[in-house]
Amino acid sequence: MERSEPSAFDYDEVDHLLRNAELRDQIEPYVDESICRVNVRAFSTAKENEFLASMLAWERAPVLAIAEWFEPPLNLPRPEEFSSDLEGEDALHEVLWDTVYKLFEKRIVLDFTDHLSDREMYQLIYRDILPSQEKKLEGTESYLHWDCADAGQNPTIYLSYYASDSERDEWEVEHGYPPPPRARAPFPRQLPRRPL
Repeated sequence: MERSEPSAFDYDEVDHLLRNAELRDQIEPYVDESICRVNVRAFSTAKENEFLASMLAWERAPVLAIAEWFEPPLNLPRPEEFSSDLEGEDALHEVLWDTVYKLFEKRIVLDFTDHLSDREMYQLIYRDILPSQEKKLEGTESYLHWDCADAGQNPTIYLSYYASDSERDEWEVEHGYPPPPRARAPFPRQLPRRPL
């Protein structure tokens, strides 16, 4: 009886199973109820491996101030160092946009900024974003989206400038009174984008 050669698929499946065992061993110290809630049986072995690898990367990622994600660390001039005259505002604008692109290179996207002046946006980056302690994930396709409207704490800005009609309707039903009037954002910008 003639034996057929195993197909490339068989080799791939064996590789996936070996990788799966390796990933499961490595993630074992981090397993908790959040990982156990995911039904990995619904995944192919290859997809399960992607999921486990992403979870392992998350668990092992260092927590650093965003400013320290850069080499050397990203140190910006204090906002008050920029004068409020035309020359100072132009300098602030240039540093702001350079910083926005640097953040995007580190996969940080600034969402909902059109209600902020350049100075307010710069202050937000300087005061809140750069010192924020976040997981620095390497080699991932995911982005860190920074909600510059702070919708979770103060929905008024989001509802006024960014919410869709259906989001505004849902908010009204949930809270029992109408949302604030819709307003046109005073500082529209075309920032680098990635989908949420």
